[in-house]
Amino acid sequence: MNAVVIAVCLMLFLSFIRINVVVALTISAVVAGLVGGLDIHQTIAAFNDGLGGGAQIALSYALLGAFAAALSHSGLTTLISHSIIKKLGKEPNNNNTQMVRWLLLVAILAMAVSSQNILPIHIAFIPILIPPLLHVISKLNIDRRLIACILTFGLVTTYMILPIGFGGIFLNDILLANLNTNGLNAVNSQIPQAMLLPALGMVCGLLTAIFISYRKPRQYMIEQPVMSDTETPVISRKSIIISISAIVVTLIVQLQTDSMIFGALSGFIIFRFSGIIKQDISKDLFNQGVHMMASIGFIMIAAAGFAAVVKSTGEVSTLVTSLGDIIGDNKALAALLMLIVGLLITMGIGSSFSTIPIIATIYVPLALNFGFSVAATIALVGTAAALGDAGSPASDSTLGSTAGLNADGQHDHIRDSVIPTFVHYNIPLLVFGWIAAMVL
Repeated sequence: MNAVVIAVCLMLFLSFIRINVVVALTISAVVAGLVGGLDIHQTIAAFNDGLGGGAQIALSYALLGAFAAALSHSGLTTLISHSIIKKLGKEPNNNNTQMVRWLLLVAILAMAVSSQNILPIHIAFIPILIPPLLHVISKLNIDRRLIACILTFGLVTTYMILPIGFGGIFLNDILLANLNTNGLNAVNSQIPQAMLLPALGMVCGLLTAIFISYRKPRQYMIEQPVMSDTETPVISRKSIIISISAIVVTLIVQLQTDSMIFGALSGFIIFRFSGIIKQDISKDLFNQGVHMMASIGFIMIAAAGFAAVVKSTGEVSTLVTSLGDIIGDNKALAALLMLIVGLLITMGIGSSFSTIPIIATIYVPLALNFGFSVAATIALVGTAAALGDAGSPASDSTLGSTAGLNADGQHDHIRDSVIPTFVHYNIPLLVFGWIAAMVL
């Protein structure tokens, strides 16, 4: 059996039985190398070489965690959270509760969408926005699996169809460039149009999560806040001004330098030297924030090592080319198997952005061979890459959701983020991606 299939299935199995994702990725990388024909020394060398690819992301998330902790300490997020709680009142009626519930869900979705384009900060907003709202979410009995689905929808669907911010990078700089490099004659305007039908699958998944799967209340342990639910905390005007200034500076620096590292560092420095954070607690706050996001960093580093080993085996191309014997002249089966292979690859690597360069080289000639149109080929490659971004244990979309929702230890990464997003997005995306390949 192909080394990629074995390694990805092993990684998923180990994750589902609650083996730490870093350990699961490392073990699976070793298995991939050995099954793929590398010896143990070559496997370890490839894994070590790949680790550097995740170091920048890991440091970015660590500093974002420190910035989020400082922002939380400033009191601004607490003020927002208590303001929402106050609107509920001591004994909220059902209509008021439902209104606040829907406003909260829509606000989280809007922030997730805008984090990809209007304010291209990706998952950086999650550890800042979500933890202070957990008390509200628990009080409203909102199923956190629904929040995970909403966050993932906003993070993934947006870059699939809107060529702005991260969407511009995914659709134009990566997808279009790799398609044309490998022999497809596509233009910018064709890319979003071809991805609309697959994105409709994501919409169906979101609606299913909201109105069917997670519409029922779910009980969580509600930690008693320091203040009463209706007492608004007193925060100085200086703290609010400095907090807003730190957020603005963080965004500006990140956009100007194209670096989350220096953006988050700038924001933390403003908090540190503004007087809001005292010298004796700044170290503890920094460590607290780094600890909050450290698990994401280590998983991304391990995922980069795993991806490097998989590439070194050469088994990705072997897997795709071997499909020819199975497919024959069956165009419908060809589309389905190409999407399933894309799902396997992305589930292992954890990034749709990194998957496109790997599969486009093989998928474009294969799609043209079977007579798929330009639009159908775009949909096939784009969907095959996006498949697995939602639902992968190593995806920053699911990792970011868990980092925010598990701030109080009541949200499991695999069972509450990975499985719900896999079921609600990968399955409909597979179906709608196949339909797009057949009708476009």
